[in-house]
Amino acid sequence: MKYKDYYEILGVARDATPQAIKSAYRKLARKYHPDVNKSKDAQDKFKDINEAYEVLGDEQKRKRYDTLGSSWQGGADFTPPPGFEGFNFSNFGGGQSFSSGGFSDFFSAIFGDIMSQQSQGRSGFGGFSQGQGGFGGFSDFSNFAGQRASSRSRRAQAPEENLDIIQNVNLTLDDITNCPTKTVTITTFQNCSACHGSKGGFCSTCSGTGIEKITKNLTFKVPKFIKDGQKIRLKGEGKTDAYGKKGDVYLVAKISDKDYEISGSTLIKDVEILPWEAIFGTEKQITTPQGKIKIKIPAMTTSGKKLRLKELGLQDKTGKKGDFEARVKIVIPENLSTEAKNLYEQLKKINS
Repeated sequence: MKYKDYYEILGVARDATPQAIKSAYRKLARKYHPDVNKSKDAQDKFKDINEAYEVLGDEQKRKRYDTLGSSWQGGADFTPPPGFEGFNFSNFGGGQSFSSGGFSDFFSAIFGDIMSQQSQGRSGFGGFSQGQGGFGGFSDFSNFAGQRASSRSRRAQAPEENLDIIQNVNLTLDDITNCPTKTVTITTFQNCSACHGSKGGFCSTCSGTGIEKITKNLTFKVPKFIKDGQKIRLKGEGKTDAYGKKGDVYLVAKISDKDYEISGSTLIKDVEILPWEAIFGTEKQITTPQGKIKIKIPAMTTSGKKLRLKELGLQDKTGKKGDFEARVKIVIPENLSTEAKNLYEQLKKINS
């Protein structure tokens, strides 16, 4: 899911006072209220504004949100803190903020536990009312016990926490050819190791949020013959749960190179030629991973045509080598002389 910048949504600075946040919220809420604003995106904006105020207007939620840090800004991919994945808010709907819709997945992932506690506080357990026999309340006690059993059942049925981390890693042609050892920085969030995720109170590690930000540098060796989209597994380097169980890190290879286009085992490189070289043919020297070679470009070659050089591409696991494709690109020379322009003018007239 994508990080949501609530400060940007309300148009306030990250150090804005509660009064400034409230003022910005009221102004935007009036502007985008569906009863007033009939534009197509007004309702979605109204929901975002309300959700932003739900967080920034509440001291506890704002404090937790701020612990996410600047690394999640700018629409970056966001991994929910442990224990909050898959939380459903469709039954809450409390407060003015969500009368016209539910919470976003991003909100649910961060504040699931808080909203759950608030919902339970509102619903209660029914109490032990006095009955005719002085003690009464057997039906209420049964109701209480039933809810406790139901709660245990829900915990037993809850999906196992996902401790794995998936992150892209950028690799170049040199990386996948020479297979060096590289370092990648992993940033994630998990239950605080000091207070074990108990929220509230004082904790110097998580400041009472229950969530700890973990950043670490991991080294790995680029596997031979790896292809774009394949995963590199770093065992035991993922998140850790309250029982000490560790997940894995999966690095998804994103292969690109400034000099070549990579398509499987095939390498593609643009070769620039001038218009008259395209008409009469020419010879060009190009650089491949195996070194510099000369290729002949036939007369009347059009832009985009590919000249295939067999077995000069990448090698696969079977030892078979892919091809190298020189893709012709016709370019207009800069700073044409007056004489050259006149010749092009004559050519234009001849072919008109």
